[in-house]
Amino acid sequence: MEIGIYTFAEMSPDPVTGRQIDAATRLKNLMEEIELADQVGLDVFGIGEHHRPDFAVSAPAVVLAAAAARTKNIRLTSAVNVLSSDDPVRVFQEFATVDLISGGRAEIMAGRGSFIESFPLFGYALEDYDALFSEKLDLLLKIRDSVKVTWSGKHRAAINGQGVYPRPIQNPLPVWIAVGGTPQSVVRAGTLGLPLALAVIGGEPERFAPFADLFRQAAARGGHDPATLPISINSHGYVADTSQQAADEAFPPFAEAMTRIGKERGWPPTTRAQFEAGRTLRGAQFVGSPEQVVEKILFQHEIFGHQRFLCQFSVGALPHDKLMHSIELFGTKVAPAVRKALRDKETLPEKQAV
Repeated sequence: MEIGIYTFAEMSPDPVTGRQIDAATRLKNLMEEIELADQVGLDVFGIGEHHRPDFAVSAPAVVLAAAAARTKNIRLTSAVNVLSSDDPVRVFQEFATVDLISGGRAEIMAGRGSFIESFPLFGYALEDYDALFSEKLDLLLKIRDSVKVTWSGKHRAAINGQGVYPRPIQNPLPVWIAVGGTPQSVVRAGTLGLPLALAVIGGEPERFAPFADLFRQAAARGGHDPATLPISINSHGYVADTSQQAADEAFPPFAEAMTRIGKERGWPPTTRAQFEAGRTLRGAQFVGSPEQVVEKILFQHEIFGHQRFLCQFSVGALPHDKLMHSIELFGTKVAPAVRKALRDKETLPEKQAV
């Protein structure tokens, strides 16, 4: 299993101290976080796209290109690109460039977006939400498959045999479909033969198992081998030396962030009881000691059989030093234990047969 981190580069005020860092400092810290993730052996680092004052990254490819020059092994992905309000030609060019700088480590995670600010910002209508994504994904995949493209659609000017450059090292450049729980999006990913990134950030993980089944069934119907199409589970989390320390450090920023967003969407304020319920084995939050997080990843692997797990640590304004320690624990304690457990599980039938 590939294990990694994703972030939106949170910039909201620290709920404990009230201090707020500027965008330059947050991006400097983010570079250090990505470098550390690479050094401790994590497999993937993802950067989300937002167009809001509480997040520092609106251009993931720029940040990932900077990270590409400072890392050696870790894969660098968007998490996500809001493809509906972007230009697929430019997205491909940007990530092909990241791929070239990184020596073949770039990925695109394409999604429709959970926030809507980018639509009016770039002149798109929200009533075209799904049509925009479907059309632009079609163009992105055509660009990925052919240097010269002929294409026409409703929401973008046609392309008549022009070439799109530069071309990446990876052929094809990986494109994942990010899904928040919409069955139609799951089916689309499977039908197209694209890897699925499934966000599980609330409720019981077992409730999301049908999405994994639906994805594999759609892939098979589309003529693709489901065994070759990975699934990533993307969730919130935070690792500390002890379970209590993890909960006490993560709850204030988590509650502030989720309550702030909840005001926009009609959610009630996040309570400590809800947070603690999410930390249980059958909850969605990976907040705890290294041992607890290992147990929970393995528990969910029994449910989903997924090939990648990405954890968002910076839910709310966590202090940089604490976030760095959490990344270190995730890379040096959690990831090796998960990998060993899964390797042992794979070899167990052979040992029993002998």
